[in-house]
Amino acid sequence: MQAILIGFMGSGKTTVGRILARSLATAHADLDDLIVQQAGRPITTIFAEQGEAYFRQLEHQTLLRALQATGVLSTGGGTPTIAMNAVSLKQSTVPVIWLTANDDTIIQRVQQDSGRPLVNQLDQTSLLALKRRRQALYADVADLTIATDQLTPAQIADQIQGWLSDQRAVRQAE
Repeated sequence: MQAILIGFMGSGKTTVGRILARSLATAHADLDDLIVQQAGRPITTIFAEQGEAYFRQLEHQTLLRALQATGVLSTGGGTPTIAMNAVSLKQSTVPVIWLTANDDTIIQRVQQDSGRPLVNQLDQTSLLALKRRRQALYADVADLTIATDQLTPAQIADQIQGWLSDQRAVRQAE
């Protein structure tokens, strides 16, 4: 992997990840899509039939495999909030980029998306409380934080690409 994108649902991880991968001429993988491929069924079905604990174990196994691949990885919103995933992300040499967005932006982006299990289960107040609880966990594993509210996905990808180039230059100079 060249970069791992983390953040709350609706922060733009998948959209930015695709653009970033294209600009880096590499593959893009969405961890949720990899989980669906592995399980052979949608995440909403996994949650409903086997629960979140089973999903998180499957997510961890899939994350470990994804970290060995090349490209850009977009994670699920809860990925870095699970201790075993956070440890794996922190131990990885791959840069972890946290995409943030304010509450209004998140609500606007996710309110009509029925494919998100937590959006279906939580009201707006509970959803934003979850976002606040996760922020310190995201910050703990992130190497770079980018606020996405006032930027287009292409601008975000450009910022990340520039930062990655700077990081490579620093490593080469050492």
